[in-house]
Amino acid sequence: MTDSLSIRDNRTGRDYELEISDGTIRAADLKQITANEDDPGLATYDPGFVNTASCRSAITYIDGDAGVLEYRGYPIEQLAEQSSFLEVAYLLLHGELPNQAELDSWMHEVTFHTFLHENLKQFIEGFRYDAHPMGMLMASVSALSTFYPDAANIADPNVRQDQITRLIAKMPTLGAFVYRHQQGKPYVYPDNRLSYSANFLAMLFKMSEPTYQPDPRLVKALEVLLILHADHEQNCSTNAVRSVGSSQVDPYSAIAAGVGALYGPLHGGANEAVLRMLRRIGSPDNIPDFITGVKEGKEKLMGFGHRVYKNYDPRATIIKKACDDVFDVTGVNPLLKIAQELEKIALEDEYFVKRKLYPNVDFYSGLIYEALEFPPEMFTVLFAIGRTPGWLAQWSELVQDKDQKIARPKQIYTGARTREFVPIYRR
Repeated sequence: MTDSLSIRDNRTGRDYELEISDGTIRAADLKQITANEDDPGLATYDPGFVNTASCRSAITYIDGDAGVLEYRGYPIEQLAEQSSFLEVAYLLLHGELPNQAELDSWMHEVTFHTFLHENLKQFIEGFRYDAHPMGMLMASVSALSTFYPDAANIADPNVRQDQITRLIAKMPTLGAFVYRHQQGKPYVYPDNRLSYSANFLAMLFKMSEPTYQPDPRLVKALEVLLILHADHEQNCSTNAVRSVGSSQVDPYSAIAAGVGALYGPLHGGANEAVLRMLRRIGSPDNIPDFITGVKEGKEKLMGFGHRVYKNYDPRATIIKKACDDVFDVTGVNPLLKIAQELEKIALEDEYFVKRKLYPNVDFYSGLIYEALEFPPEMFTVLFAIGRTPGWLAQWSELVQDKDQKIARPKQIYTGARTREFVPIYRR
């Protein structure tokens, strides 16, 4: 065996040879390494799956050291510049870019499904006026499964495709409805004459005007943001979708799990934390003191560094360019000057360079969202809408992967053993 790993168990002196495939060994192969007959076999301990591959996937490729992100082999830079969001969604789901006829058909199918059942609108209306948009979105996505009971038949490819189309079509409508609910404004129904992103902006911001025509530069910027968030390999929310989906539940329930994972501040809320940091700094003049505070552990540098990227996050470069178009329409966010100066200083400071702390996608995205007049609690909703095609592509891949089993990680038990029950009157 040429591609193999030789292991000697120093407890027993026995040697083992494990096959290496695609730079990995199969965790199950470690079970043969035992200390005695009662030993269940060796396992790995890997909190957070820092170095554990849970699946084989052909959807997204990341080279964190080189700062490379590709969807189905296409560089993110090319897709963000030349594609539409629905074109990228088709690519993620089908593996190839659509031709014109395929794209026209796909856009028609999505447009056809943008409306929500009126009962679901009433469901959203039942939330308190101050309910968090992500809580409302998570519950509403989960509720969709009750409107489409056939979705449980995940073995049927036609049924799977129907639910995929519905979810991608309805997520912007759900996002807009929860926003309007929080604002205390009447809901705006989809205008299917508009593009995907323009329709979303219309449902968010239309007031008394007969028709709403968003500025094309804002539409393009939103398209770019959605494309950049469309997938990102096996992150927390994607892992949640796959884990829940492994039980063979309907896709609405699996995607709701992804929304729930994204709700967490360590995953979806980082761009809001960047804005809070920039406001706390207050002025470019205060940046040197802030940098000193970071080095002394008194401050946190938000929007820098990434679990995967040890180089400049390619998405951050693209978003930085998109800022210019947005601010041409909305006016420059005063926080931009602080952000640019902070980035410049951090990239030149040996402390941060040595630690490979480069700006990530969250560093500039919050500035754009704020310029578009989204409240901070809506930022993660926008993230969820963009990530939906990736979640669904991952879910679809999981369902068709014969290697996949229901998720059931091992644990290392650290509690007490074999205790005698004591009646309550003797405790």
